Amino acid sequence: MVLSFDEAGELLDAMAESFPPAFFSDLNGGILLLPEAHPDPDFPPGEMYIMGEYCNDQMGRYINLYYGSFAALAEEEDWTRRNWEEELYETLAHEFTHHIEGLAGERGLEIKDEAFLDRYRDQ
Repeated sequence: MVLSFDEAGELLDAMAESFPPAFFSDLNGGILLLPEAHPDPDFPPGEMYIMGEYCNDQMGRYINLYYGSFAALAEEEDWTRRNWEEELYETLAHEFTHHIEGLAGERGLEIKDEAFLDRYRDQ
């Protein structure tokens, strides 16, 4: 099942409201659901997608989630609505963790993500 962009956006909005207000501190660009897929350029096409990313740049601090990446996996893996809910929530929580760590000057999750990708490449 592939949810529409609007359906995914509604789910994401409801999920974002469930996080404590402190998580939004200094997240001046908010949470953006972008329509495109974002294949990971370090892998062959279709093998790995970037689902979301925490950004801290000249535009501020914000979270991008890529609807097209979710939709590609949903189609490939025959997701249910529950899968959409779980994947969106997990990705949003993951990116919030990057944000909170960034505010604290930490990189623990970033290092963990890099190690995961290294192990995946080695397989």
